[in-house]
Amino acid sequence: MQTITMLDKFTQQTTPAPPQVELTIDSPMKSHDQTHDTTLLLIKSIIIPIVTKFHAGYFRISLSLCWQTLLWKTLNEPPENAHAYRRMLGVLPSTAFLLMWSLSLLILASLSILYILRCALLSNMVKDEYLNHISVNYLFAPWISWLLLLQSSPFFAPKTLYYIILWWIFVVPIVILDVKIYGQWFTKGKRFLSTVANPASQLSIIGNFVGARAAAMMGWKESAMIMFSLGIVHYLVLFVTLYQRLTGGSCMPVSLRPVMFMFIAAPSMGSLAWDSISGTFDCSSKMLFYLSLFLFISLVSRPRLFKKSMKKFNVVWWAYSYPLTVLALASTEYAQEMKSNVAHLLMLILSGLSVLVSFVLMVYTALNTNILLPQDDDDNDLIFMTLRPIIISNNNSDTLT
Repeated sequence: MQTITMLDKFTQQTTPAPPQVELTIDSPMKSHDQTHDTTLLLIKSIIIPIVTKFHAGYFRISLSLCWQTLLWKTLNEPPENAHAYRRMLGVLPSTAFLLMWSLSLLILASLSILYILRCALLSNMVKDEYLNHISVNYLFAPWISWLLLLQSSPFFAPKTLYYIILWWIFVVPIVILDVKIYGQWFTKGKRFLSTVANPASQLSIIGNFVGARAAAMMGWKESAMIMFSLGIVHYLVLFVTLYQRLTGGSCMPVSLRPVMFMFIAAPSMGSLAWDSISGTFDCSSKMLFYLSLFLFISLVSRPRLFKKSMKKFNVVWWAYSYPLTVLALASTEYAQEMKSNVAHLLMLILSGLSVLVSFVLMVYTALNTNILLPQDDDDNDLIFMTLRPIIISNNNSDTLT
């Protein structure tokens, strides 16, 4: 008995235990969730390269198209006592205006969706834009574009409920940004403003003028006066600051020099806003129009200033279009007030030049979509390599289970 017991012990020590096989059954729900996660990652690998290169500056395109739409509507609806030149433009088919308005709506909606995705997926980059002294001004651009599209809408008349609701939706973000930007100017003083001020800062001014004009069209004179007063006071401060900036103190890169045409847009939009508030293109509107016309001639007479920025196509080129369109819009009101051949000839020249520049930019943009949309393989490879370990881990878990 003792020998058998020792043999049993020896056998137990030398003979390995049989392997234990564990059978697991993967639930269809878990496999479905992992496949769904992998699909989401692949979708993000396609979307992220686009929203990474997309920024608020692309709303220059929507600004140009929406102002062009408002110009077409203005020229297509001449008043009863209009000049012969103005009535000649009124024969344009209304279908052209509807197509232009639809195109503007499509482009603006697409850009807005892209920026919403940027906010959701790349919030840190949006924060960087908000803190940048140049990029933050273009956060006004989408709201200005929607207000312009609202004013030129063939479906919503002023004083209607939908018009009022949409006005509030588009104006509130402008006021919030006003508090941020103008509050910094006020609390941090002249030294801060002289450091961060640049031509793009006038977009905040224009946002107030566009909101004031839309409010005046609804008959809300007090609301229009509030927004106009905010815009005109800060325009005077900003214009003087930019006018007397020190040599070499400009914080605008060479590639962004077309933004200097913003000097034209602010006084032109101011003249239109005051015209809507006062009900007539009076002396104040005329002074602002003359100032914008002088600034336009000053910039056009210096083509060498923009030579370096024109070497390669950039979305910044759209900054030539919308200031010129605002000047053309102001010229239509000026011509209607003056009722002279010279004023109407000026209106025709500026309007024709505005349409021509916008059309050329649309063609250039269509031919250079590879610059606007990310097509670099390096960017796609980088993002795919970032997501690859996660995808592989999911695939491995599918295989193991």
